[in-house]
Amino acid sequence: EGVLGVALDGLGMGEDGLLWGGEFLHADYRGFKRLAHFQNIHMLGGAQAMHEPWRNTFAQLDQTLGWDRVEREFADLEIVRYLGEKPLTTLQTMARRSLNSPLSSSCGRLFDAVAAALGCCRDRVQHEGQAAIELEALAASCFADEAGQAYPSLYQEGKTGGVLYWEPLWASLLTDLQRDVDDARIAARFHQGLAQAVAQLAQQLCERHHLQEVVLSGGVFQNSLLLERTSELLRIAGLKVLAPVELPANDGGLSLGQAAVAAARRLQCRAA
Repeated sequence: EGVLGVALDGLGMGEDGLLWGGEFLHADYRGFKRLAHFQNIHMLGGAQAMHEPWRNTFAQLDQTLGWDRVEREFADLEIVRYLGEKPLTTLQTMARRSLNSPLSSSCGRLFDAVAAALGCCRDRVQHEGQAAIELEALAASCFADEAGQAYPSLYQEGKTGGVLYWEPLWASLLTDLQRDVDDARIAARFHQGLAQAVAQLAQQLCERHHLQEVVLSGGVFQNSLLLERTSELLRIAGLKVLAPVELPANDGGLSLGQAAVAAARRLQCRAA
């Protein structure tokens, strides 16, 4: 019957030619079917978006709320003034024409976007995962206190399966910035909201496809706040949760998975 695999990562090439990184997969040792994914957002400038987190903040705001609305309702925010000094018209044109701006469902880029909105590594990161690590550290001090203030998301069925959309999350986050809510609390509410969104969608998909086990993996699940909270919510829902312990959750564990799939397919061929 397989498992529901939740793969949250930076990015990797998907079957549809787009960059994946926020996926819900019905998987076994022989293959998988994509059931749902995070909203596809443009990576403005391609690889530059991996090094300059502010690009992801603008892409998220432009594609979820619309930049006109952001300027109209949140013009007083420092992050909006900061982004206003960037070549936004050029970036919007790049996105519309798909010029060096690939679409991606990456969870890692969502973390970068939120981190930059709060001033973490806004201009540039020095190493992989830096913005997400700083955002997790910011959230840690008050994480447990913010469960009731988790930022919402929106789930809808689409042509490529279910999609988690982030418009409610960004509207809530910018509103909190306007209200001068402490950055640590905003970071905690983001983590809580993401954990709840992932767990709720995983539960729905397990019920629909008659699955009992959820596997949490990918580099983003090196974030202990997200991993532990998501696991807790899934267990409360009565599901068995599996996660890497002896092997890395990120790319370091890929080769073992590839070997296991290859072995299973070989055994299947022999049996046939």
